[in-house]
Order: sequence, then structure tokens, then C-alpha cells
Amino acid sequence: MAGKIPTQFIDDLLNRIDVVDVINRRIPLKKAGRDFQARCPFHDEKTPSFTVSQQKQFYHCFGCGAHGSAIGFLMEYENLGFVEAVEELAHTAGLEVPREAGSDQGPDLRPLYDLMEDAARFYRHQLKNHPNAELAIDYLKSRCLSGEIAAAFGIGYAPPGWDNLLTTLGKDTSSVSRLLECGLTQEGESKGYDRFRDRIIFPIRDRRGRTIGFGGRTIGDEKPKYLNSPETALFHKGRELYGLYEARKANAKITRLLVVEGYMDVAALAQHGILNAVATLGTATTHDHLELIFRTCPEVVFCFDGDRAGRDAAWKALQTSLPLMRDGREVKFLFLPQGEDPDTQIRKEGADAFNVRMEQAQPLSKFLFQQLTDQVQMESIDGRAKLAQLASPLLEKLPSGVFRRMMFQHLEEVVGIRDGHLDKGVQQKGQNRQRSVVPSEKQQRPTPIRMAIALLLDNPHLYTIADSVEKDWQKWDAPGISILKQLLEIIRSQPTLNKAALLERWRDTEHFNHLNKLANYGFDLPGMDQEAELRDALLKLNAQFHKNSRPQPGNLRPSELSDDLLNELKRRYPGTLSQDEQ
Repeated sequence: MAGKIPTQFIDDLLNRIDVVDVINRRIPLKKAGRDFQARCPFHDEKTPSFTVSQQKQFYHCFGCGAHGSAIGFLMEYENLGFVEAVEELAHTAGLEVPREAGSDQGPDLRPLYDLMEDAARFYRHQLKNHPNAELAIDYLKSRCLSGEIAAAFGIGYAPPGWDNLLTTLGKDTSSVSRLLECGLTQEGESKGYDRFRDRIIFPIRDRRGRTIGFGGRTIGDEKPKYLNSPETALFHKGRELYGLYEARKANAKITRLLVVEGYMDVAALAQHGILNAVATLGTATTHDHLELIFRTCPEVVFCFDGDRAGRDAAWKALQTSLPLMRDGREVKFLFLPQGEDPDTQIRKEGADAFNVRMEQAQPLSKFLFQQLTDQVQMESIDGRAKLAQLASPLLEKLPSGVFRRMMFQHLEEVVGIRDGHLDKGVQQKGQNRQRSVVPSEKQQRPTPIRMAIALLLDNPHLYTIADSVEKDWQKWDAPGISILKQLLEIIRSQPTLNKAALLERWRDTEHFNHLNKLANYGFDLPGMDQEAELRDALLKLNAQFHKNSRPQPGNLRPSELSDDLLNELKRRYPGTLSQDEQ
């Protein structure tokens, strides 16, 4: 990562995107007055308490206390880091994330990206012009791939020979070093040599279309049949999916992704008009893969061979999926006839029949219970008890929500327990969390300084009220005063900042957690006069300042004070003034 993201860009980004759209793409929202509501995705609840304010660009759950901006929502809902969340929102808005130069600037990866694009062009050129490429072209034709599909996926060819790419792109010491850093070459005893030789080349692109790695397939029977780029600064195979960029490019909106095993499967499906397939890169599906998929669409279908190995792989994918099964997400499993893969199957039966298979794919719930019931004797009490023992630890991995409740209810029905509450212990934990987070109606009123900060965070336009009240409190060296002063300075400099953007200004500071908690106060209650509350809080601060800064009790003269402050002192702090002057 190169440099810090400029604050102004964060402000502009949060001004450009709509938190309602961001959240609604992940959980369905319903209009409720001037705001939007849904059941909270962060705790289990039967009635909606999750509110999204379009005006403030902020979400808040009155049940568990979750709250924040669009950035904060992506960080918590999709388990992203701050920078990843900003990049995700920027990509949605069609923006490039800038970086500030500075002493903390990391390595600049642009030369590596440029080199990878040069390599991709080199391989494409070889497929068209190298004499040996005829065998590669014949192979692609034998798999029924057209020139259009080959071009869409950027398929190329690495010619035989030890240093074709190295000779072409390694023009100086720095470029030779970068070729090695990108995994395009390897170190030999005397000199480097090309990693990919006499192979069909499949560029691996990230979601933005940048080439980050390559996969190479042999034309003959050489081993290994498939060879991927190694892990580099650009390429992490456990986080990337082949074909995702092409799928997003081909579909205005993706509602489902089909996960297959290889490059050729993805390309073959695209040849037949199925443009929503992706492939893992020589690894089992990871948590990061699934997070990436669910950031793109709500449904994933895993496609495996129907043999034992295929079902074992599917079971691993199921276990990886369980912690991510929030309400609204679906995971299904498609098992092909034994010995078939998506490439061969779709060539046999065509796209329509293959689409029917996808529609009829087995839901996660059915696959899970089928696998477990096959391991026990359901006719006996012992067998059903064992089923409960096998299933409960798996279901406990599910996040709170309707899907989790229904899975436990189904388990109880299958094992024959009436109102057994197998999930009782986990539900109790959730209830305890809810009780510990939600403020009681009898909660102690916040201090004046906290009240003032929280009100300004909730409604920045109230700064005009702060400017109309005496500013003696600013001279007070008390905890929180400097934060309140900085908060007002930020708002005055940019009065159009909403609550979300204002809070994000503090994310990288030591005060963020404190301010984030203050932003959680429910000040937007019916009947509350926020202007009066802020004025009252600042008058209290002025009174406290004078009370704490006077040399001796009772010697503060009314002639030195405004009428508002004098009345406030008399009412709240009768001992502040000397008796002869009251």
C-alpha cells in the first residue's frame, strides 16, 4: 500500500455513495418514515430495530448498538479492513483511491502491475504469431473455445525455450529483478529462466481487471498439468478467483456465482453463454473467497464431481461457509455425474440443461443433514441422539439470524425433540450481549461535555447554536474539551459534513472509540429539542469552568457574567456567588 488515503477523498466518497444503497444490496431495507429499517444482521431479532438514516448516512441498531457509516458497515458485515472497505466503496462509485505521499509510504506496486500487463501482452502475441502456437490453438479448438472467448479471457501462449520472456522484458537489472518478484522467472544455477514454458496461459485478473498472476496448462502430458504463479506482492491465491473480473464485466448485476475447479471450466461455460462462473486457483475454497463472492452476489453454487472426492470437497466448502451464512445468503451444491466436469457436461447436454442443474442444486441445509443422517441409525433413539451431537457444533458456527433458528428447529424436529431448545445456550449468550449493550431507559444522563459532543456528532448543523453561546468553556483544561473544540473547528470548516463523514474523520485517532460510543446515544428521540439540549450543555460547561477556576468560593461577581450564565449559576450552583451579590 502506498501512502495514506487523503481525508478529502473519504469525505467526497461518503458524500457520493448512499449508505442505504450499500446496505440494501446486502440486506433488504424497508421504508419507515424518513428512515429505513430491517432486522439487524449483527444479532438475532424477530422485529426490526436496525435503522438506516439517509439524511445522516448512518446506521444504528437499537437492539445491539451496532452503528456507523457505510465504511463501518462493510468493515463489520464483510469483515474488511478500513482500506479494503474504502476500496470496495470506491470501486462501486467508479473512483480510483488516491494515496498521499509521505514517510509512511509503502512500496509502489505500479511497476509490478505494468510488468504483468506487458507479460500478458507478450503471451497473447505469442499465441497469434509463434510457430509452435498451432498446437495450442488446436487444443483450444478441440475444447470448442472460439477466438472471441479466448480474447475475452486474454488467453495466450508461453513458447518453448528457457528465456523467451526474460529476454524480451528483462532489459535491465531492475526489470530482471521485477520479473523474479512477480514470479514470472525463477533463479537457476547460472542465470534466471522463464517459469512458464510451452503452456497455454490464462491471465488471472483482480476485480479491477489488473493482471496479478498467470495459470499455465500443458498441451501434452507433461507434469504438472496446471502451473500457477507463486504467491507475490500482487497475487494471493487464497483470496482471488479466476474469472470474477470477466463475470462482473459481462453482467450488469450478478445474482449467483458458480464455483468450478479450473480455468477451462470457466472458459467453456462462458463459451455456452454461462457467464457467471469462477474458479479457485489450486486451493480449496477459503473464507476470503466466500467473502469476495458474497460481496458480489447473495448466492453461490459449488460444482463438484459426484464421486467421493467431490463430496468430500463439498463438505469442506460447507464447513467454510457456515460462519458466513447470514440471512439472505444462499449456498448450494451441484454434483455432476461421475467422471464429468463442467466443460464435458455442458458440451454433452448444452446450456439449457446445465442451467436446470444449477436451479436444482442442493441447498446447504439439505446437504448438511443428508451427510449427517447417512452416518447414524435414525430408527433408534441412540442414532438420533448422535445426530444431535454431530449437528449441534456445526450449527453453532452459524451467525445469529432466522437461518440459524430454522436450522436448529429442523434438527429438533428430525431428532424428535419438542421445544428442546438445542440452541438455548447460544441464544442466551446473544440475549446477554443485547442486554449489556442496549442503554436502559433509566440510564444515567451523560455529562455536559459528552452531551455536547454527541449532539454535534448526531447533527453537525447545530454548530451555529454553539457559536451563539459564550465560549468561556474553551479556556477550561478538562477532559473532552479539546475534542469538543476540534469537533467544532472541523464542522465550521466544512459545514456540509454529515454524521458519517464527520465520525470517519476521527477513525485513525486515539479518540475514535470514545466518539464512536458517543455516536451511539439515541438523541433522535421524538420530542427532544436538540438545540435547547446543546445550549444547556454548553451553559453547564461555562458554569463548571467558572466554578472550578474561581480563587475562593463566593467571590465571583455577577457584573463579569452574561445574564444567561448568571441565571444558570444561580439555578444550578447557588454557592457560586457571594451572598451579598445574589
